[in-house]
Amino acid sequence: MGHRRKGHSYILHAASGIQPWTLSQEEEDMHRAYQYLFTSFVLTAALAAPSAMNAAGKAQDNGRQEENHRDDKDRNRVYDRYHKDYHNWDDREDHAYRGYLEERHREYRPLTEMRAKQQRAYWNWRHNHPDHDNGR
Repeated sequence: MGHRRKGHSYILHAASGIQPWTLSQEEEDMHRAYQYLFTSFVLTAALAAPSAMNAAGKAQDNGRQEENHRDDKDRNRVYDRYHKDYHNWDDREDHAYRGYLEERHREYRPLTEMRAKQQRAYWNWRHNHPDHDNGR
């Protein structure tokens, strides 16, 4: 398809015998405006997509970026990043944690204040010493 400029309008013609048609200046300006609008929309969508995906990922993540957070039932939940699961930090978990510290002759210190290596050691121990009534 060839393009030929004639005055203030374009004449489009085809060698296949299709009748040529012209665009007036107004139609040409409108065509450019739609092109600009479409290009702007696509560019905005392309730039916004990563932000939208991050926001959706964080909501879906349900606090995995934080080691401790409150869930909707107002109980503490702790994310065990080494085993990729959550533990409700309730009386049962606190009792298990205190038992773990007692076995090692250590004074009580909140798990969140322990170093990552010590937290990993606790979670490894905890997964090897589950509650028998499966209350988690």
